[in-house]
Amino acid sequence: MKITILGSGTSTGVPEIGCTCPTCTSTDPRDKRLRCSGLVEANGVRILIDCGPDFREQMIRLNDFKPIDAVLITHEHYDHVGGLDDLRPFCRFRDVPVYTEAYMAQRLRERIPYCFAEHPYPGVPRIVLEEITPGIPFYVSNAEGAKVEILPIRVMHGKLPILGYRIGQMAWITDMLTMPDSEYEHLTGLEVLVMNALRPKAHPTHQSISEALENVLRLLPQETYFVHMSHHVGLHIEAEKELPSRVHLAYDGLCLSF
Repeated sequence: MKITILGSGTSTGVPEIGCTCPTCTSTDPRDKRLRCSGLVEANGVRILIDCGPDFREQMIRLNDFKPIDAVLITHEHYDHVGGLDDLRPFCRFRDVPVYTEAYMAQRLRERIPYCFAEHPYPGVPRIVLEEITPGIPFYVSNAEGAKVEILPIRVMHGKLPILGYRIGQMAWITDMLTMPDSEYEHLTGLEVLVMNALRPKAHPTHQSISEALENVLRLLPQETYFVHMSHHVGLHIEAEKELPSRVHLAYDGLCLSF
């Protein structure tokens, strides 16, 4: 399995517009954070997790134009879905299935109705919405028929129920504040956990760094990488030194293989 961190930043990105703090003015490329997204490649299947407003730039940076076999959406906020229209080039390969909960699918139909019109005009992305349910695994496949099983996990973004995903021995959880106790049993035995850690200070809808570390201790993955970070995390080179072993700050362009 290969995981590429396409974006490791929170909704405002880093640098944040108008900010002159040390993180936002850093020349370290690890401190330049596009909005949170990842590409998972397993068994020949390419899976995009979230498709935010930086998706186009992320794909140009990646410079690896191949089919996207599935898009997994965690929730409806713009920083996670604002790039769906930019899936258009990937529709040259085939229609792109987008997996999300029923309520979220309806939100997308309302937000970008031109993609789902009975007679769409030429050039719109050919998106196929596939409705999924937390706790019920499903399969995604590539054009050659190779399959990967995915398990949606219920997490809470403040009071908003959203989705995390387990794919094999990896789990991707973003924008979480809490998680129902019943979901922890689905996240045992992980080799890699990618999880949000917004900032040192507590936040009403996102985990702080200390809250994220508490979940690391509960889940005990082999390796953990924090994403969805704001400029308040501080400079990468300094903040990573404060983390325990096997816990890391992710950064844009980071590739993990296991």
